Amino acid sequence: MTASSDVIRLRDDASGSTAAILPGYGFNCFSFQAEVDGQTIEALWAEPDFAPGSNSMRSGIPLLFPFVGRLSTQEQSFQGQQFVVRDAPVLDGKALHGYVIDRPWRVVEQTENRAAGTFRASIDAPALVEQWPADFEITVSYEVAGNTLISEITIANPDTRPLPFAFGTHTYFRLPVGGGDAATCRITVPAKAYWELAGDIPNGPKPPAIGPFGLSAGIAFGDLAVDAVFTDLTVQDGKIQTTIEDPNSGRRVIQRYDPVFRECVIYCPSHREAIAIEPWTAIPDPFVLSDQGFDTGMRVLAPGESLRMGIEIRVE
Repeated sequence: MTASSDVIRLRDDASGSTAAILPGYGFNCFSFQAEVDGQTIEALWAEPDFAPGSNSMRSGIPLLFPFVGRLSTQEQSFQGQQFVVRDAPVLDGKALHGYVIDRPWRVVEQTENRAAGTFRASIDAPALVEQWPADFEITVSYEVAGNTLISEITIANPDTRPLPFAFGTHTYFRLPVGGGDAATCRITVPAKAYWELAGDIPNGPKPPAIGPFGLSAGIAFGDLAVDAVFTDLTVQDGKIQTTIEDPNSGRRVIQRYDPVFRECVIYCPSHREAIAIEPWTAIPDPFVLSDQGFDTGMRVLAPGESLRMGIEIRVE
């Protein structure tokens, strides 16, 4: 199956806010334009003319599943079962960010302001079934409601075997937020700690998130230069909230998500036109690290079981 370049465009008539999704390329939502007090604010960053063939990891909202981050080796094991990860994207010689980030998804729902897509390994890429401990299915929806982009994610196990997985988004938020200077935008993430990394894989204790990692108090983007996995996130009113505030425009972008996302990756691209704020349910390399005694966050669904989670992005 080849990736279609057809774009789904969503619109909320009441507000005029819009979104654009590329179902043929990972069901990537690569634009969310919120109408706020007569001003159009593009909350997401994407490469110009983003389409199949563009870098699937560098634009919009890449969807990471059934693993996030890097795996230390292609050969993996789970509950005594050996499998080899072959057909995932590769960076620096390591498999990265799962199987669905650049593959065509099937559209299963579409209205004027809402669309949903699904990907099941045994249907959409049967070769993947032997590259994971079980068949897997992911369904993601996007809905534009006023100045908010609402996403619901459902992971399901259609197999007779247990399904281990991690899920995350790799959302690129455009900077500045309606103002003129990205460097002054203030980034806040309610993290008490972060993982020490070796080759982008956790390898030790979790130091407190202070100093250049002290995002809980907020840091100006001009002073931020990290690519880190933050953890021990504060939950308030049942949600975790990250914020980008633009002091020049008075606008801010709020991302709220369920506590099942126990990690939050922050990545600053070299072009400095965006920041990636990425809710993840687990840390990278969960099979190897679980065997080493790490609490990785990897989840396991029994046959027939499913898990639903949600993320909202609001411009105000």
